[in-house]
Amino acid sequence: MSQYTQFPEPTEAGNPFQDPAVTQHHTPSTGYATLDLYNPFDSSRGPPPPYESAKQTPPPGSPPPPPAACGPQPKTPTEPRNYGSYSTQPQARSATAAATAELLRRQEELEKKAADLERRERELQSAGLGKEATRQNNWPPFPSFCPIQPCFYQDISVEIGQDFQRTVSTMYYFWMFSGCTLIFNFIANLAFFCVNTSAGVGLGLAILWILIFTPCSFLCWYRPMYKAFRSDSSFNFFFFFFVFFVQVCLYVMQAVGIPNWGFSGWIVSLAALKVNVAVAVIMLLTAVMFTGTAVMGVIMLKKIHSLYRRTGASFQKAQAEFTTGVLSNEAVRTAAASAATGAAQGAFRGN
Repeated sequence: MSQYTQFPEPTEAGNPFQDPAVTQHHTPSTGYATLDLYNPFDSSRGPPPPYESAKQTPPPGSPPPPPAACGPQPKTPTEPRNYGSYSTQPQARSATAAATAELLRRQEELEKKAADLERRERELQSAGLGKEATRQNNWPPFPSFCPIQPCFYQDISVEIGQDFQRTVSTMYYFWMFSGCTLIFNFIANLAFFCVNTSAGVGLGLAILWILIFTPCSFLCWYRPMYKAFRSDSSFNFFFFFFVFFVQVCLYVMQAVGIPNWGFSGWIVSLAALKVNVAVAVIMLLTAVMFTGTAVMGVIMLKKIHSLYRRTGASFQKAQAEFTTGVLSNEAVRTAAASAATGAAQGAFRGN
């Protein structure tokens, strides 16, 4: 029992403070400053030594570390994130662009169809009001108090297809410009008559051209062109081409300005420089307007002819339309029957 009641001497049993792992850290080292080696109040000694990490010795029984391999160790490459294949990105862009273009094309087609449906809806609404409301004349736009009433029905946005509305509108404004040119030609001839009283013939013809060409051009080439685009009539196209070609030739003659013809063209305008410069300037402006009218006439004639070629019209179709129109006209049939009856009676009496 005594061996359990008496404490052993430190030297007799294992002293835990003599363990190599403890004594290793307890042994003072000069590599770094500790409380045992450095006294801050001792001025005779220098500054504390710099810190140096002590080499740690592995504890006994532990395996030695593996030797380092010579040379730098290659780093393991990280796997890139999959954001999509580079080869498929241009294809995706092209597919998106094609889909966008297709959507835009369909949207444009839908807008055209919507405009056409709106136009047809207006036609049906006007047709529901009765025949008189549908074909109520609105041109010339005379006021209601005027004794002369409109003679024609004209509505480009309703009667003309959307593909030809711009062409028909351009021809309408061209007809108005040609009429204004004739009015300006009358003013130029009047000014020339004021400085040269021998030019009375030109002034009289200028008034006559206004009274003849303005309504006749509307009836002879604008209305046939309007009806040709309205009902795709080959006969009206042929009639328009014939009359408008003659009109363009007349525009060229007006621009030339033959003396005593009532046209203030280039010849008459340049000759007026010797008489009065101010009047000659007015006549030269008229000559420029005549020239622009002739050039515009040639351009529109070629444009309408190209549109006519695309519609599939032909001379045989025009002949068929003319024959059908003549035979279906009640007045023509009545006149033909009367002529045949008169001829038969005359032949019978002669016999």
